[in-house]
Amino acid sequence: MSTMRIFTFLFSAKQVPAVYWSSKQPLTLRPKPLTLLFLIFGLLLFGLGESILIASGAGVSPWTVLAQGVSIYTNWSIGFSTFILSACVLLIWIPLKQKPGIGTILNALIIALAIELSLPYLPHPQTYFFQTLQVITGVMIVGIGSGFYLIANLGAGPRDGLMVGLQKISNYPISQVRTAIEISVVVIGWLMGGVVGLGTIIFALGVGPSVTLGFYLVNKFSTPLKKPN
Repeated sequence: MSTMRIFTFLFSAKQVPAVYWSSKQPLTLRPKPLTLLFLIFGLLLFGLGESILIASGAGVSPWTVLAQGVSIYTNWSIGFSTFILSACVLLIWIPLKQKPGIGTILNALIIALAIELSLPYLPHPQTYFFQTLQVITGVMIVGIGSGFYLIANLGAGPRDGLMVGLQKISNYPISQVRTAIEISVVVIGWLMGGVVGLGTIIFALGVGPSVTLGFYLVNKFSTPLKKPN
């Protein structure tokens, strides 16, 4: 695929690709071992990307900004505010007809574990240049991780499920839907008193194209391994 076609794909893809190791049903409790392996690998990458963003010191993710805002208004902790927001997003899944799966549960567990284990070993840059470079790296890794775990089709996390559900009813490209969600969350969180940093803005604008890049890369490198018809 040419550079121009890749660029077009990043801003026009409208669905999560399916490859030979994707699960046919997100609700299965007995996924193929390879599917489960790629799901876990993708979630570990996702958590590592989030951890890299945190360690950069350039700002938190948009949803954390919203959690900060909710915390200010309710006096809840940021952790509890994050939990409540996730629960609310899951409720929005109902009219969007999104289906949870084991990936929905593993999403919270594995990403948290990956952040906990990796954060102490990551660099904490002091200059804007290296902070920005680290943020971009983190966003790219989040996107690639999203590619693996969403293509596994074993259930998305609350926010990714919201992205997929809104894409289906709007028919807008995934990158545009994700960017619109992140910008909306940032604005609401900021208006409520959450702190927005450089990393927050880069994440909000870059995570949509990064996720579709993850789809492209995972799909491309899985294609030669697809089973013949």
